[in-house]
Order: sequence, then C-alpha cells, then structure tokens
Amino acid sequence: MVRPRQCRVETGDVVTLTADIELRLGALELRAELRVDSGEVLALLGPNGAGKSTLLRCLAGLTPIDAGRITIDGIVVDDPASGVFVESEGRAVGMVFQDYLLFDHMSVTENVAFGLRARKVSAGVARERAGEWLDRFALSDHADQRPRSLSGGQAQRVALARALATDPSLLLLDEPLAALDVGSRAMVRRDLRRHLSSFDGVRILVTHDPVDAHVLADRVAVLENGRIVQSGTLAEITAHPRTRYVADLVGVNLVVGEVVDGVLVTANGARVVIADAPDGPALATIKPHSVLLAQGGAATSSARNTWPGTITDVDRLGERARVVIDGQLPLTAEVTVAALEALELRLGDAVHASVKATDIEVSPA
Repeated sequence: MVRPRQCRVETGDVVTLTADIELRLGALELRAELRVDSGEVLALLGPNGAGKSTLLRCLAGLTPIDAGRITIDGIVVDDPASGVFVESEGRAVGMVFQDYLLFDHMSVTENVAFGLRARKVSAGVARERAGEWLDRFALSDHADQRPRSLSGGQAQRVALARALATDPSLLLLDEPLAALDVGSRAMVRRDLRRHLSSFDGVRILVTHDPVDAHVLADRVAVLENGRIVQSGTLAEITAHPRTRYVADLVGVNLVVGEVVDGVLVTANGARVVIADAPDGPALATIKPHSVLLAQGGAATSSARNTWPGTITDVDRLGERARVVIDGQLPLTAEVTVAALEALELRLGDAVHASVKATDIEVSPA
C-alpha cells in the first residue's frame, strides 16, 4: 500500500537517522531500532538471511515497513500508523548495491545522472552535475564508456558517484566490496574510506568482513535473525561478544602497522612476526582462540610472538571466557572456563600472550 505523504519533526541542525522497523517478509521477521548521526559510519554485520539488506531497503523506501517509524533529517518517511510513506525517489537517500546495478545500456555519465533525472532534474543540469562527480572520482576519461568496460573498482566508484550526486542525507552501502577480487579489495577499500570521509551525512555499511568494519566504520551493529543483538565499537564487541556468532564473526584482534621484512610494527613499536606478507601498511587479524596465555613474568611458549601484559577484564560466554590483556600490544584471548580456572587467572595478573606466526592473517591496509 502506498501512503504518499510526509511530515517533519524537529531534530536540530544535525542530520540524524532514527528507525524503529517491524517487518515480516517470508520467513524473516525483522524488528530493529537504529539511531545514526551525521558524520558517523555504522557497519551492519550479520549472517546471510539475518535481514541486513532488507533493513537497508526499508530505509531506502524500496520496502515499506509493517509498523514503526523511520525519520531522516527530521522528515518522517515511513510511519504506517500515521499513513506516511515517501517513495524512494522522494527520500534524501543514496544507495550503492552489492553488484552496483549499473545500467549497461547507458554511458557512465548517464548512469551517474540517473538519480538526478529520477528526481525530475533537467537532462542538461543532470549531465553537468554528473560530470562534476566524475571529475571528483577521477572517472572523466570513462564518461562515454559503458559499465561493462570498467574494472571492479571503477564500477564501484561510478555507483558511489551516482548515489552521492543526488546530495543525500543518508548513504547506504550494501556489501560494496563483495564483488571485488582479493587483489583489488584493499586498494578499493582505501579509496572508499577516503570518499566516505568527504561525506558529512549519515552512512550505513553492510559487510561480512570485520576488517572492512575496522577500516571504514566508527561503530558496529550485529543483526541476527532479524534482531540487533549487539552494538558498539569493534573493540568493545571483540572483548565482550554477547553471542557465539558475534564472537566468531567480529570477536577478532585487529592490529594496524607497517610490514618490514616479515615483521609488522605498530605505531607504538610493538612487533608482530608474520608468516608471509609484502612490505607496506597492513592489517593483521589474530583470532582470540589462537592467543595462548602463560601466567607470570616469564614467557613459556615456543611461538615466535610473545608479548607481556596485564589482565584488565574477564568476560564469560557459556563455557568460554574472553580475557582482555593490556600491554604494548593490547589483545583479547579466548580460553575455556576450565583453562581459566586451572591457570587461576585474575584481574591485574601479569601474563604473557603468545601467537604462532602461521595463525596470523595479514592484508594490505
């Protein structure tokens, strides 16, 4: 049912998204609440079928909600109880789809101008604005080409330019790196981070990759079975995952540094020996269950990586426990509750954390 009217509520000068969404779609029952402010990037993570893309479609006006309310920049765009529903072309929303959805029968310029034309902007003005965005994204040389001639990174930039050309208050990105091969992913991720930092509105990013969330997002929300089960910074969720899925997905240690001759060196001088990675800026992923703990002031592991630290937190999750260690290289380890009790680990204890070089995954930053 189309409910074609909108109303404004007072929110102040800061662009804000508030959403209380209830929707049943097939087997999915989505019930989620979000608030995201301008300048903030929220990463939405979750397993397949959790409702992440459906949530974005609700925000974009592509799927009406059954109950609740969505407000963007002070304007109520969906409120079934009040009979309010604003179609997607009437919302200040730009969206980048997972496979980009570029129109292959159109030129790159026409693709970027498409959203403007859908909003009744004249053809001449739309093409002029599209040209400005192509300049901004270093795509002017491809203006007359068709999308099939572009690389994956170029196609993503065209899709992002199309989304931003309409001057949205809310930018939605559905798995924007999923279509890329491993070789180009890190480079395009850096480009995307730069472009996102130049956008002042509200940004929501769907991803399965905690590395993407670390590099691109300020905050993370995890969706399971249509419910947001946890939200916060990645560091907070790493230390205190509330479900087994969250622990397995985002409960990883991410270490940023520079690789030189097989050693990743962090900004404060911590050294991480890795198995294989080219020199240059990099991001190391260390799974908490790969971190071995030894009590006291002397290292007992034969692993090539051993760091001293102090236990600052212990968080139990079923039969497992997360142990947060503060030191030159802050880490979260995961051990069984039985091992925790056998080692008699307590807050304030001095420990050594060890990790095998072969258990560390590294990707270009």
